Amino acid sequence: MDIMQVEGPLVCTRRIAGLQAVSLRVLRDAQGRRAVAVDTIGCRPGNWVFTISGSAARHAVGNQILTDLSVGGIIDRWPSPEAAPRGEGRLADSFSLDVR
Repeated sequence: MDIMQVEGPLVCTRRIAGLQAVSLRVLRDAQGRRAVAVDTIGCRPGNWVFTISGSAARHAVGNQILTDLSVGGIIDRWPSPEAAPRGEGRLADSFSLDVR
């Protein structure tokens, strides 16, 4: 799982059968790399989300959807390591997830 930020929707007019009924989102990781994920929970631009990859991504959204990256939940809050003083703000210390 990775934590990524939603940049926005990805609009495709033609898709394979396994992706016709799903929403796609462009995500950006901490290094600025982009990825496309299936979004079945309705995240919005600017949301921080955690992603599920590999075969677990397909199981998370249903085996009929062909994906290797899915949004697993929207993060309500978590202490950003950049904003915390040294030694504080570790992700494992406190976070809250809104899984819809």
